[in-house]
Amino acid sequence: MGKKRTRDVDADVAMADDDVPIQQKKNNDGGDSSGSDEDMDIVNVDFELFNYDPAIDFHGVKTLLRQLLDADATLFDLSALSDLIVEQNTIGSTCKVDDKANDAYAFLTVLNVQEHAEKPAVKKLAEYLAERARKSQDEKLAEIVPGLLTGEGKKQQVGLVLAERLLNMPAEVIPPMWSCMIDEIEAAVEDKEPYEFTHYLVLSRTYLEVESTLDQAERKNKRSKATGELQYFHPEDEEMRKWATAAGSFEYTREGEAAVADSKRAFQEMGLKPVGFMMLIEANKFQKAVKAIGEYVATGGMSMEVS
Repeated sequence: MGKKRTRDVDADVAMADDDVPIQQKKNNDGGDSSGSDEDMDIVNVDFELFNYDPAIDFHGVKTLLRQLLDADATLFDLSALSDLIVEQNTIGSTCKVDDKANDAYAFLTVLNVQEHAEKPAVKKLAEYLAERARKSQDEKLAEIVPGLLTGEGKKQQVGLVLAERLLNMPAEVIPPMWSCMIDEIEAAVEDKEPYEFTHYLVLSRTYLEVESTLDQAERKNKRSKATGELQYFHPEDEEMRKWATAAGSFEYTREGEAAVADSKRAFQEMGLKPVGFMMLIEANKFQKAVKAIGEYVATGGMSMEVS
């Protein structure tokens, strides 16, 4: 796929060379079914990347921010953060289907923490991430991130990467968004804009499987237990963390384990406990990390199946 666009605000490009196949099962008469693979058709969907448009994208970005921050979303001024993102319209992308006027299915951006340090919404988020990092089990994350975010390392410039997508979005749409952002950051630096980062802090979500508290009497003789192993909502995070100086998960402050296990049990013995996740990547490794996730997704067979 070529470059998404120039730095002109109204330009956009369809992902025509990289159509993402979404497999949909159908009956021979065209109706939906959960039938055999022989009845499967391929539906090609053209996802398009767009610059942010403040008149269109505010609500879509705010919804995805709420999903990204999960149980702790109510701690933040999501409206102010959404305004900042959509007004910074030459950096990052929204991903949509059919038309620019539709809500975003995915978004990606990077904010300069130092540049926006005095803005209450960014300051609050930076303080929150610093505190979560201090309590992380990853020693490097606890040691390095708080100083970078709270101004102790004044010579450092931290790019806070915010990215989220709807849960049923195919992973193949993501690498072009990251590649385009790399190009846009390079162009912004050439234009003397404040995007010459020393570090990138990528905020994401992961989850743990935990034993539900429901039906204990019914299941008391069963031995299903939580594995405790970290699972990824975004498969590319597992590859990107290989390039991180520090990476780790953190618990949300607004949700207890039992409540999450039951509310997100999803018809299975084990419940899901979402936890936050952050990765600190040095700027000189960031482009390599983006290239690596592109290769990972391309070779991972991650087409999305819906029924």
